[in-house]
Amino acid sequence: MTPLEDRAHAIRAQGNLPRHVAVIMDGNGRWAERRGQPRIFGHRAGMKSVRAVIEAAGDLGIEALTLYAFSKENWRRPAPEVQALMGLLRRYMKSEREELVQRGARVEAIGDLDQLEPSAREELDRLIEATSGCERLRVTLALSYGGRAEIVAAARRIARAAVAGELDPDALDEAGFARFLYSPHLPDPDLLVRTSGEMRISNFLLWQIAYAELYVTETLWPDFDRAAFFEAIEDYQSRERRFGKVMA
Repeated sequence: MTPLEDRAHAIRAQGNLPRHVAVIMDGNGRWAERRGQPRIFGHRAGMKSVRAVIEAAGDLGIEALTLYAFSKENWRRPAPEVQALMGLLRRYMKSEREELVQRGARVEAIGDLDQLEPSAREELDRLIEATSGCERLRVTLALSYGGRAEIVAAARRIARAAVAGELDPDALDEAGFARFLYSPHLPDPDLLVRTSGEMRISNFLLWQIAYAELYVTETLWPDFDRAAFFEAIEDYQSRERRFGKVMA
């Protein structure tokens, strides 16, 4: 075994693994700027980290991985950068499709997907269809996503159901509300990872991360590799999760 394979074995043996890990992939632009390169150079470099994290999560037996790939706020970036990001997304989904199938990664997406460029949406639909039978790891791409927008969309669906007589508002509880969110079938994230050292959650999975453990690293996303992901998981394994209770 290689040192990383030994480390993965030790992590699995330790147990107490998160079922669902969510990742805010931040720092591509700064990584590029430090090298005197345009921002898109960093976005391209960050794709290898996406592959590394998907591989590492699958090898550890983690059930679900959600990646914050493109926020609703990202549409406000300069048009050339947005166009380049859409092109990069399109190429990634096409080039990685076979690899994801081989790794047993089932890809899904959340967000305002109708905002995506038609060619990017078509490639996303192809990827979702190609991986629909995979069961080793569920990879959710958050695209044109905002946590507040998700909650508002859920509230609208609840209001329509109530008006149609399909739902009693007085009977609605937290579990019932969650069923109207984008991915009600996924467990809430146990661990939220943010790269680049920024201490904020950037409108990501606001409802779902209520009790997630937070892990922030100074590592910029293009440098976040398999070993860095293992470090985040090991840190999680060392924590005691209380969910508001006092442990005996």
